[in-house]
Amino acid sequence: MAGIVDSHTHLHSFALKGLLDQTLEAASEAGLERLVTVGTDTDDWDVYAEMAEKYSQVDYTVGIHPCSVETGWDRGFGLIEAFWSRNLKPVALGEIGLDRFHLPRGDEAAAKRIFELQVAACEAQLQLAKKLDCPVVIHSRGAFEECVELIDASGVDWSKVVFHCFSEGPGEMKQLLDRGGFGSFTGVITFKNAESVREAAKLQGLDRLMIETDAPYLAPMPKRGKPNEPAYLTYTAAYCAELFGVSLEAFAEKTTATATAFYGLR
Repeated sequence: MAGIVDSHTHLHSFALKGLLDQTLEAASEAGLERLVTVGTDTDDWDVYAEMAEKYSQVDYTVGIHPCSVETGWDRGFGLIEAFWSRNLKPVALGEIGLDRFHLPRGDEAAAKRIFELQVAACEAQLQLAKKLDCPVVIHSRGAFEECVELIDASGVDWSKVVFHCFSEGPGEMKQLLDRGGFGSFTGVITFKNAESVREAAKLQGLDRLMIETDAPYLAPMPKRGKPNEPAYLTYTAAYCAELFGVSLEAFAEKTTATATAFYGLR
């Protein structure tokens, strides 16, 4: 099989547990060619930059995840642009966006305040992405329409935008396609109750598809419920190849080409 790209993973947790080398080795043995490890807050950006320097198969991104946004987020934001002055630059800004799922429950005022902070952080990071003319990784949970509106208003080039862990349906996918954006799919696409996600993937088409683990989260069938790892991307790839009616080799070739072009992988 041609090598495949994990277009969105989080390697920090494996590094903290002393499991990074064996995780990367298992990924390589499973056929993974590249891994894009995605920044979420100031505590993982330098870790990922150093990781990408050390491991040729690893690329990294930098961004403030909506669940990491709190009062004073702008201090961290002020550190982001400098990463694009490094010899080994991030391949995207992200993940950024909006998340209603993790807002406080039973405290409407607190939820409103936090969501407003998320919006402000997302707007600022979109403007920076526009300035840097770099790809953007969007996290959208319970806030798809608002994310689309913010991106529209920002003037960011939609061909540089990917909604990671796309878990919406074909209607939302059409909105991305109409604008030139991308959706990337996790192991969720293998779940029995994810028919709308599969329909969205088919609407986007194999020529625009990217797949990811979002490890250590969202392990695909038959590993659902267990901690995810990059090597498990092969289960998602095999499932999707069957979904699209193509060989695993052809699926790997198509998705690798898309991820490589989108992120500008070296």
